[in-house]
Amino acid sequence: MATYPSPLRTAFAGLIAMAAVMGIGRFVYTPILPFMSEAVPLSESQAGLIAAANFLGYLVGSLASSTGFLGGNRRAWALWALALSVATTGAMALTVSIPAFLILRFVGGACSALVMVFGSALVFDRLTSARRPNLMHIHFAGVGTGMAASAIIIAGLDTIAIDWTGQWLVSALAGLIALVLVIFMLPAGKDDTMAPSTGGSSRIDRRMIPLSLSYGLFGFGYVITATFISLLVRQTPSIATIEPVIWLIVGFAAIPSVALWTWIGRRLGNPASIALACLVEAVGVATTVVFDSAAAVMIGGALLGGTFMGITAVGMTTARELAVNREGGDPRRMLGLIVAAFGAGQMIGPAFGGFVTSITGSFTVPSLTASAALVVAAGLAMLVKVDRPDARKS
Repeated sequence: MATYPSPLRTAFAGLIAMAAVMGIGRFVYTPILPFMSEAVPLSESQAGLIAAANFLGYLVGSLASSTGFLGGNRRAWALWALALSVATTGAMALTVSIPAFLILRFVGGACSALVMVFGSALVFDRLTSARRPNLMHIHFAGVGTGMAASAIIIAGLDTIAIDWTGQWLVSALAGLIALVLVIFMLPAGKDDTMAPSTGGSSRIDRRMIPLSLSYGLFGFGYVITATFISLLVRQTPSIATIEPVIWLIVGFAAIPSVALWTWIGRRLGNPASIALACLVEAVGVATTVVFDSAAAVMIGGALLGGTFMGITAVGMTTARELAVNREGGDPRRMLGLIVAAFGAGQMIGPAFGGFVTSITGSFTVPSLTASAALVVAAGLAMLVKVDRPDARKS
């Protein structure tokens, strides 16, 4: 058995990697978008397409990484993908071409998926070997940490009149620092190389159907608000003053969310945890457009941040458990199925949201549609029946 650094160090290495590739590389677009929209300029439809390109890349990357086509060293895949994510983030400052934005965000999205799949699998296996899988919530807290960091970076740069190009470059620098830290905190090991996928059973567990549909609707439901909330605030005079803090609120709320919803899953079951989180998120998404007060929008942002990573993590855990409990089941195939559904949903969301907003002049219709999708996702999640050997009666 390979000997690794302490489990806590491994978990925090995962946190830093997720903060860089997801919280910054993937989600920094949200706080930068209002500045880009005015300076480039970008319409809501164009902004939505750029976001959709990132999520298309995530879909492609997740499908590729969940099959046997990308073999080899998981650590190497994760680090190279993180490095390329940093490069594409910085390159966003070097152009005002919409096609170039689409390509860069597509590549960045694929990189985020590779780090999510390979990096998460590597950290999970090392923590499991150390008998500390409970520390995975630290790893997933990296997304919220990175989102909060991106909000602080962009708000700070705005106060000293650094424009959107400088914001992308400084974000890339933050990602580069994170990359260096991850290289040293997550050293190479003897079992980093993935075993070739044997394919496992060719059949998909029937319980994966409602889980995948729920996950896809969740992807659609969260991403419209997650993409446009800063722009929505900036364009609404009555709440424009909270623009510097709205994304910070979302990020801070996301940090403890995985631990919270995992804890709920242990007591109520993972399907119930997913369903409850989707309903809470539906309220949050609707709140951001139904009410025009700063307090309401901040509450809506907190409910969004406090649920979306929890649903993501609990959903992935559920798919992995279904694969492990099925004879001949391939965890990579199960994870690939739900990640693909999720990727499709979050790819459609921004394009739909931007297009409808361009037509209606408001984010209300797409946001309420997203909220309704989350309610349906909750119902589908409750159709998933899983064994709960560790359920507690107390």
